[in-house]
Amino acid sequence: MASVNTGGGEKKKGKQKKIELRVDFTPMVDMNMLLITFFMFCTSLSTPQTMEINMPSKDKITEEQQTEVRASNAITLLLGAEDKLYYYAGLPNYEDPNSLIETNYASDGFREVLLAKNAKVHGEMMELKKQKLNHEISDEEFRTQSIEIKKDKTAPIVMIKPSDDSSYRNLIDALDEMQICNVGVYAIVDIAEGDQFLLDLKTGKISLDSVGN
Repeated sequence: MASVNTGGGEKKKGKQKKIELRVDFTPMVDMNMLLITFFMFCTSLSTPQTMEINMPSKDKITEEQQTEVRASNAITLLLGAEDKLYYYAGLPNYEDPNSLIETNYASDGFREVLLAKNAKVHGEMMELKKQKLNHEISDEEFRTQSIEIKKDKTAPIVMIKPSDDSSYRNLIDALDEMQICNVGVYAIVDIAEGDQFLLDLKTGKISLDSVGN
């Protein structure tokens, strides 16, 4: 609390009386502690953001079915150096580097490829998200219906294969595209020797002539 100390002793004529002020900030400490406690209890802590990754189950798909699915629905995404992105659909042709198509992370790049192959699921998911946004369905209903929609047999299965020359940022961008395009089944797997060979052919690190020799 504030107090005024006028000082003691004899006052001299013609001089203004000197007033000494002393402010006690002790009550402010108690007030600050109360405010901190109030905000701690009233402020909701930020929850960690998670990304859902749906991995293909080997228990539900036989080896023969995996081959059939890979040939018809699978898309293999290769993450290269310098933010380069390549993909091929179905089974790879290791003798033809042109079978590996170069694209990019822009909205008119690989996203257009995914949206074209996943048009049915993406359209239904966008409608479902609209219903959830308008509070027409509950969160539980949204999750249940999302699982059913993404079970569509015509939907693509994306295999994401980062190379040693790609960056962590490239992987995050690729996963973002899976969420944007509502891809139900995708997996991050190690790049195979054949895929790396095809990538080296495409980028010019090696040539078919040098391999033959």
